[in-house]
Parts: sequence; C-alpha cells; structure tokens
Amino acid sequence: MEDPPRRFQRLAPGREVRLRYACYITCQDVIKDDGGEVVEVRCTWDPESRGGSTPDGRKVRGTVHWVSVKHALTVEARLYDRLFTVPDPDEHDEDFSEVVNPGSLEVIQAFVEPSLAGGKPGYFFQFERLGYFCVDQDATDDHMVLNRTITLRDSWAKIAKK
Repeated sequence: MEDPPRRFQRLAPGREVRLRYACYITCQDVIKDDGGEVVEVRCTWDPESRGGSTPDGRKVRGTVHWVSVKHALTVEARLYDRLFTVPDPDEHDEDFSEVVNPGSLEVIQAFVEPSLAGGKPGYFFQFERLGYFCVDQDATDDHMVLNRTITLRDSWAKIAKK
C-alpha cells in the first residue's frame, strides 16, 4: 500500500518487512504504468537478516510472501461466499431470489506455486492467509480450477472496515 494507515504491517514505501523464508526487505520505490497500475516494487534487502533475524536484534512486525509470476502456474480460482444476504431466507416474505447474494461467487485468475501442477479433483491445499482450496471436477491437465472451501480470519480486513 502506497499510503498505509498506522497499523498496516505489510509492505509500503520506506517500511521494512520479512520476506517469508528469506530475509528483511525495505520498499524503496513503486513503479507504475501509464494507467497508474503498480507494475514494479523496488526493494533493498538486508543480507544479514537471512533466516529471519538480524545481528542488531531489530524486529519487524510484518511478514509477506510472494509467488514468482514468471515461474507460477496460472489457475482459475472460484471464491465462494454466503449464498444469501440474510441468515434465514425462509423468514422473509419476498421470494428467496430477492435475498441471493450477488457476490456469492467470484471467479479470478490466480498464480500459484508450480508444485501444484498435476493436482487431481479432490486434492486440497491451504494457501497462507487466504483459506483452504480444493481442485474442482472441472479441472484438466491444461486448466486447473480451484474452489475456495473456507476463508481464514483476516485481522487487517476488520481494521480496514473501520
């Protein structure tokens, strides 16, 4: 986030975070295209922090992880949410279709570790901070389809809503 609020503990310009399984990095610059979309994040790294600690004992609060798009597997991810906008659709006078959640299914393109290639229908995975996913029956060797079966708690989303 380019202009993060105070309690944001992820990568931002001038902020240091731990890169999962690697070292500490500090965001130095954000490069955007002509449309204003971020296309590159330039960071420096502290080689003394390999393994997650530093000789000077400093601590960072945020840890980020990433997937190399160049090496990643592209998948279709189906993100399911509650089917209805109310707890009990039978208690409402209107037709049940009036309380169907229009956001109950979001289909996105995602990038995952190449080690997931070859996953067969029924295989399941946990993606850090996102939730549990399983390979859908629609998946083929050339087109992996993953269904999110349950989300994980996101403490930042609660803070951001406020």
